[in-house]
Amino acid sequence: SRTHKTSRKKKGEFMNKTPHILLAAGTSKRMGCAKQLLPWNRSTLIEHQIVTLLKSNQPVYVILGAYSEAIHTIIESYPVEIVICHDWELGMGNSLAYGLKQISQKSQKWGGFLISLVDQPLVNELHFQQIRDAFKYGNKQIIASESDKGWVGVPVLFDAFYLEELLLLKGEEGAKKLIHKHKDCLTLIQGADLLVDMDTPQMYQNLSQKFSHRS
Repeated sequence: SRTHKTSRKKKGEFMNKTPHILLAAGTSKRMGCAKQLLPWNRSTLIEHQIVTLLKSNQPVYVILGAYSEAIHTIIESYPVEIVICHDWELGMGNSLAYGLKQISQKSQKWGGFLISLVDQPLVNELHFQQIRDAFKYGNKQIIASESDKGWVGVPVLFDAFYLEELLLLKGEEGAKKLIHKHKDCLTLIQGADLLVDMDTPQMYQNLSQKFSHRS
């Protein structure tokens, strides 16, 4: 029937929903300040990331922890869901697992989860779209990024099949643990030199001078 077809179409569309999870809960020890709020492209680093992610037209969830009050004030006007992990000090893996638990409780029908970090400001809309384009729901895929130096990791998209394992992450265990465990299901998307982590004041200054336009 027509009703049956419409229902099936809506279900298929929903299963293709792959929410984007931006991890921004850390204390930025090596940076010495809240890197999430560093100036970048006439706003802040986290706002720059959110604006990039929203271009995908997929739900965006931002996981906060350290500095959550200050960051929340900055980003509350953006159309994103904010999840605050109060146990962020237990590590990135814990923050990711907590965020995914909250997100999965909102729906059991997500097709997958695309995870990225707040301190990779050079990763652009095209790279995220290439990851999404490579994803086919239901094939147990893991779509990870590979740098020009052979580094493999985030941004990474996990099929919903891996949710239970992701929920078991603890401490500083990140998505890399599952990437290594399930290499046979791995697809790599080349990120060239876009995947650099901005962890120190010197790295911030270097990248900011080259790529951030504040005028």
